[in-house]
Amino acid sequence: MSTDIEEQQQPGPAGGAGPSRWAAAQPWVSLAARLGLAAVLGVAGISKVGAPALSVQAVEAYQLFPDSVNQFIGYTLPFFEIALALLLVAGLATRYVGAVGGALMVVFIAGIISAWARGLSIDCGCFGSGGQVPVGETQYGLDILRDIGFLVLAGIVVVWPRSPFALDGALGLYPATEPEGRDG
Repeated sequence: MSTDIEEQQQPGPAGGAGPSRWAAAQPWVSLAARLGLAAVLGVAGISKVGAPALSVQAVEAYQLFPDSVNQFIGYTLPFFEIALALLLVAGLATRYVGAVGGALMVVFIAGIISAWARGLSIDCGCFGSGGQVPVGETQYGLDILRDIGFLVLAGIVVVWPRSPFALDGALGLYPATEPEGRDG
């Protein structure tokens, strides 16, 4: 017996079984979530890739890792974010890329909470800036809420990866319709 929401059937206008409103909207909601998460990751990566020293500085500000790890993260994270964004735009390995994007958001949220709990006064460095800021100019609560919103987008992509204009669909990884005979 299937538990997927997208497979549920509701009576149609003539009393017969027809697709639910969610089944009709889900691919478009998933597309919006996929492209929204891609935009966030792409903008974050592109804003950092042109100034790698600032990216390293942003990672160092968290005071979590030794210098060699800070440099590795600072130099590679922008390219990783851009790669995830491109995969999401293409709709390739959508569920897995969404899961990695969601895990990245969890790491970002944990880092911000850690900085806040330790009394650091830093900019999160999410979109190219970063480093120390004057006391009282942090926006940790807003940064966390924003990243939770991005985590929700990633969750939608993971749970409902099927969306229009995705290579996954063209490659048959997520069929447009469920096979006949499945319980709905």
